[in-house]
Amino acid sequence: MSDVEYRLRRLFNPNSGRCLDIAVDHGFFGERAFLQGIEDLASAVDTLIAARPDAIQLTVGQARLLQRKGGRERPALVLRTDVANVYGSPLPEHMFDLTLPNPGLAGVKLDAACVVVNLFDLPGRPEVREACIRAVLNAKVDCEKYGMPLMVEPLVMKQSSAGGYEVNGDIERILPIVRQAVELGADVIKADPSDDPNQYHEVIQIATGIPVLVRGGGRVADDELFRRTQTVLEQGAAGIVYGRNIIQHDNPGGMTRALMAMLHDGADAAAAGAILASTS
Repeated sequence: MSDVEYRLRRLFNPNSGRCLDIAVDHGFFGERAFLQGIEDLASAVDTLIAARPDAIQLTVGQARLLQRKGGRERPALVLRTDVANVYGSPLPEHMFDLTLPNPGLAGVKLDAACVVVNLFDLPGRPEVREACIRAVLNAKVDCEKYGMPLMVEPLVMKQSSAGGYEVNGDIERILPIVRQAVELGADVIKADPSDDPNQYHEVIQIATGIPVLVRGGGRVADDELFRRTQTVLEQGAAGIVYGRNIIQHDNPGGMTRALMAMLHDGADAAAAGAILASTS
């Protein structure tokens, strides 16, 4: 077993082999709308820790909020190591994706289970795609020095009516960028949901054995989220990375517990809804 596998055992549940990673790294991107539900990040992280997800995704500046708490039972840290300005509306003229120097070493210092880097596919912005590829290649080299797993987040965007970008769920666009992330050396993939979740087995296949965690994207109704989660798990996903659908919920702890039951205890969408209702 390699050093990378040792750390990944901290990320994935030993019985189900799945992972719920709750993303609360949104403040890194400098958008006011992203701060809803995490204005008091310390309190939000404490609420999530109490609900005991597998992992919490934070930045180098805020990882302390997790790592200073509790002991070995606390959720694993997934460390966000790059920052981009691609989420605004209207879009800025100059767009970038910048990565921490020595991201693997940063992960080791903060005792992360893995580090995560973006791989953007933005319409009309090939320079951002190039910057991301360079960042992933450099991160892979640094991660290999320290036995740090690398999560790559391939994101396919399309122009929105509001003047910014939104997720493009076209499976034909998702498949090649997921495969590119695998070819670049990803140990874990954090991928977009497809418009039709019943097609998600194609994403799992194209990842050729690398575990795929499915992003949550924007806020949706609880029943829709549970149905989508049930489907992608049935399609072979190794877990989920949800942020706004948990941290902007009226009951983030209950939502976390409901999703954990789906991942690790075999609860279906209806059972998850009942768990959420019982914790309200």
